[in-house]
Amino acid sequence: MNSNEKVLKNFETRVRQMLLRFQDLKKENEELFAMVEQNERDIKGLKDQLEQKSRDYNSLKMAKMIEISNGDLEGAKERLSKLIRDVNKCIAILSDAK
Repeated sequence: MNSNEKVLKNFETRVRQMLLRFQDLKKENEELFAMVEQNERDIKGLKDQLEQKSRDYNSLKMAKMIEISNGDLEGAKERLSKLIRDVNKCIAILSDAK
């Protein structure tokens, strides 16, 4: 085998190695793209769930506020009346102190 044949064989071997490496990298690239797409779908799903949970939370919060205002209205009136009586007593005491 002369030197040209050795160089050609070496070159051919290197080209084969590069082709194999290229195929490996191409496969890895496809897998990574598939992972990215899956992650994007997961993120979109999680964002949708978050938005739904946020809407549910706001609805529950509003329902709770309405429930409290309806159910606790009498109690609130009683507390307010007691506070007014206490303020009136304080005013009367201060008026007598002069």
